[in-house]
Amino acid sequence: MRRTVLGIVPPILVEAPKRAIKFSANDGYKRLYKDKFELQESRLLNVLTGVSAGMTEALIVASPDLVKIRLQDKRNAGKYLNTTDCVQKIFREEGIMGFTKGLEATLWRHALWNGGYFGSIGVIRSTLPKPTDKQSELINNFVAGTIGGTIGTILNTPFDVVKTRVQNQVAAPFKYNWAVPALGTIMREEGGRALYKGFVPKVLRLGPGGGILLVVYEVVTGYMRKYLM
Repeated sequence: MRRTVLGIVPPILVEAPKRAIKFSANDGYKRLYKDKFELQESRLLNVLTGVSAGMTEALIVASPDLVKIRLQDKRNAGKYLNTTDCVQKIFREEGIMGFTKGLEATLWRHALWNGGYFGSIGVIRSTLPKPTDKQSELINNFVAGTIGGTIGTILNTPFDVVKTRVQNQVAAPFKYNWAVPALGTIMREEGGRALYKGFVPKVLRLGPGGGILLVVYEVVTGYMRKYLM
């Protein structure tokens, strides 16, 4: 229990910026690709902007994720007093580049989740009954976001497993380096099921979380368009 609480500060600090970047970057890339490359609204464009937004998001969250994982790893029990102490020791022992460990796997993780999420919610919305009022529109957004979040989680969980293993490594030689070869190593040694360790609690969090995200985004942007623009 103490290890879980100990590692809660980094994700809390980065949570709000991460969510803001997810949607703002997606909207920004969509405008960019439409203006510069004359791409039309399509499922492919939604996947492309989602992947691009996910990679942007990954640059922000990779280092806080590293600190969180080090704090929560039971093998580090007693090594770190708190978040500040963990950051200082990583810098002292591994240098500034130590905070980039697992960045490539984090890029894969967020690119796949966002690509699956933004690429699917439009399709899911189109299959749902046409909303007749604000409440039914919110319900549709929640359903679409939840299914989209579930799809994203199915796609990215193997790279989440790899990212955790890469970031948990401290002393060389490192068993896991690049994400795709690490996937092969895990499958060869432990089987394909090992790539989905922790999937159930993760999808229970990120599935409905994707629905809540979409609802909040639509409500906030609707309010801003109505009263601030």
